[in-house]
Parts: sequence; structure tokens; C-alpha cells
Amino acid sequence: MFNKILVANRGEIAIRVMRAAREAGIKTVAVYSDADRRALFVRYADEAYNIGPGPAPQSYLNMEKILDVALKSGAEAVHPGYGFLAENFHFAELLQKNGIEFIGPPPSAMRLLGSKIDSKKTMKAHGVPVIPGVIDPISDVEKALDIAHEIGYPVMLKASAGGGGIGIRVVREEKELPGALESIQRLAKSAFGDDTVFIEKFLENPRHIEFQVIGDKKGHVIHVRERECSVQRRHQKLIEETPSPVMTEELRGRMGQAAVTAAKASGYYNAGTVEFMYTGGDFYFLEVNTRLQVEHPITEQITGVDLVQEQFRVAAGEELSYGQEDIVGRGWAIEARINAEDPLNNFNPAPGKIIRYGEPGGPGVRVDSGVYAGFEIPPFYDSMIAKLIVWGETREKAIARMKRALWEYQISGVRTNIPFHEVVMNHPTFVQGNYDTNFIPRYRILDEVVEYVKQKKSAQGGARVAAAMAAVEAVISASQSRKGQ
Repeated sequence: MFNKILVANRGEIAIRVMRAAREAGIKTVAVYSDADRRALFVRYADEAYNIGPGPAPQSYLNMEKILDVALKSGAEAVHPGYGFLAENFHFAELLQKNGIEFIGPPPSAMRLLGSKIDSKKTMKAHGVPVIPGVIDPISDVEKALDIAHEIGYPVMLKASAGGGGIGIRVVREEKELPGALESIQRLAKSAFGDDTVFIEKFLENPRHIEFQVIGDKKGHVIHVRERECSVQRRHQKLIEETPSPVMTEELRGRMGQAAVTAAKASGYYNAGTVEFMYTGGDFYFLEVNTRLQVEHPITEQITGVDLVQEQFRVAAGEELSYGQEDIVGRGWAIEARINAEDPLNNFNPAPGKIIRYGEPGGPGVRVDSGVYAGFEIPPFYDSMIAKLIVWGETREKAIARMKRALWEYQISGVRTNIPFHEVVMNHPTFVQGNYDTNFIPRYRILDEVVEYVKQKKSAQGGARVAAAMAAVEAVISASQSRKGQ
């Protein structure tokens, strides 16, 4: 096992990895930007090094600076967290060339799976179901029109190098396709440096179900059950739960085996997530996220597997602690991403200084955070404040626990999306488990959240007026009492 690792990330995921390292007796090294000088993860690490200004390209995306700190500090391995350099195979190769272990998959697997076209071809060749379409690059409008006519509208145009919901365009009519193709190619070139685009059938109202996989360097690969990720805004996940409300043991067996096959087909080891679209009893391969996922804690809550500890073991050349038969789910877990964003301003990021901060607690509640009262949320990075995770014996109890935990959460100084989660947890469609990836737009959830926030503000304003009037009356009463003495 390693003696010292560097965590090439920030915020709550940096602390999550450092906690696992401390339990394993591994010393940690943090790297931080000027904007994160007072961040909690910097204080938590055994050593911390400044790597530049706030903007990510000058700090957290600067591979040479991070390598320099790793070499200078004597770190034997680097954990990338998620985001930033986590899925950059160039970074993994750079570390390996300098004798430093990358706590993640091999660069060859990252390169293969980073291409949606190459990954789909690999999955299809190994019998993993893929969405109907053509997975060769499309550049010619006439060819795109022919393919769309063959598979039927609506279709989806996807940038091969895209991710995080970026580089996706749904086309419902033939007349929209030429302009959409040109637009998505331009966006892909600008965002990813690669204008390769492919076309596939757009699935109406699917569920987004992903399987956690982990493998060691000796060829053992297992899945650690599924997560339902269908509550999304603009293809970005906001709420996750496990098990999936639609999962059966038979379906889990088929999807889990497909996920393991996908990992083995790409020569994968360490932790990763195989994502599927599910509709009408069928499932289709979507992509593989070659890293630890934001929502990994809910898997840990129901299985008892510490995924980060397993990542350490695999990277150090050890075998997995578990076989497939050891993975057993217990109860239900839900995660809500708590972000600094303003529901009254189109849910745009709302960085700023946290004035008051109080996390919920009690049975079955876990909060992965990296902030505190007085911390200034920088404008340069993702707006996540924390991940709120709850566990319950049943889905009904888990939802009730999430409602209670959201009610307890106290954050002032910045606006947050807590009202969004409160609305969803009380929505009958979510409560019944009948939702899909179109849940938010179909039920106009964001509009409902805006009205909910306005009502709360009005009620709070009324309460403040009532309190002020009571205070005035108390002063008048006291004054009259003194006059009568």
C-alpha cells in the first residue's frame, strides 16, 4: 500500500479521498489555487501546495504543476477525484512516465472509452446492447439525412468527445437536421477540439440507470449494483438513488453482466461507471465514466463497500476485497446535490460568502462537504456545496429522511437549490418512483420551484414584519409602563 498520495482535486471530493487515506494510514498532499487558500481540504491534508491563480487552466488543469508537486512531495500516487483531470489519459500517462501511480483506470482504457464512437463499436462487438443508429463519424448532411430517415425521428446528434451533457442535440424533424449538425460540430470543435459527431435514435422518456464497476489488475471485475440517475436538468444529474425503483433481480443480473462485460472488453481496472438507457424493458449502453462518480456514496451506503479504499488497493496492485457474491444491497439510499445557485435567476450559479452553515445529522444521514461558515465559494469552479446522502430501510423511509434532512440544512449568505430538492421529494410522481429523464420539463418542476421559493420568501417577509411589530409593541408597552410608575 502507498505511504503518501496526492489528491489532484478540491472541495468535498478532496476531503472524501483524504478521509479514506487517513483511515488506511496514508499521508495526503493537497494542491490548491489562490481562490482555495482558505478551503477546508487544504487544512485537512498533511501537506498543501499552491499551484497558481483561481482559473482552473492555471491551477487544477495544469498537469506539469501537479506533477512537480507530486515529485517534490514524494507522493507515490495521485487520486484525481472527478472533473478536472480525472478522465484525461494524457495526465495518467504523464504520471506513469514519471514513476507515479494513477489511482484510476489505465490510459488505454480511458482513451478508448473517451471516444463515444470507439466505445460503442467495442461494446457492440462484445454483445453489449447499444442504441440503434450509426456509430461512424458523420460529417455530410446528405448522409445524416439518409441515416435519420432510416432509423426514424427523433434522432440525437452527439459529439464523440462530449461529456457532462455538453455536445448533445435532439432533432425531431428533417428540416432541423442540417442546421443542428453544423451547430453541434462547431460546438464540439470549440469545447473539445474534436468536431466528430455521430447519430443515433433518440429514446423517448427513458430512465438513466448506471452500474458501478470495479476491477483489479489481475483481471477480476465486479459490479457494485446500480444507481438511478434520471432526475436531470439539461442532461446533468441532480438526484440519485439506489436501488432503481424499476429494478428486479432478473434485470439487475442482465444489466450487471453487461456492465462487467463492458469493463473487461475495454481492459478496464479500478473504479468506473457503466451507464445505460432503459425503456420498455430493454436497456442500451450509453457510455463509461472512467472515474469515481459524484453519486458513489449511495452505493457505499447500501453495500458497505468503501469504493475509495478499493481504489487504493487496486492502484497498489492488490486484489479486490470482494467477489461478486459478496455484494449485497441493504435498504435504500438517496443523494441530493446541494449547489450554490439561484432558483429565481434561472438556477444560475450563485457563488459568494457563506454567512451561516449548519449540516443536518441524525440516523442515516451523511453529508460530504468542503465548506464552513465564512468560506467564500469561488466563481471559477462547479457550484456544488455538498452532497446530502440519506439511508433508510425502505424507499419511503429514505424519502422521509431526506425531507427531514433538507429541513434541517441551514445555509445563508448564498442561494441554494435546496428548494428544488424539497419540491421533488414531495412530488407524487417521484414519490411513486415513476419518473424518467423528462421528469423535470414534463412537470415544469423548475417553475414549481420558483413559485415555492417566492411563497417562502413572502411567508418569511410576513414573519419578519410580525416580529418587528411585536418588538415595537413591546417597546411602547414598556414605555407606557414606566410612565405609570
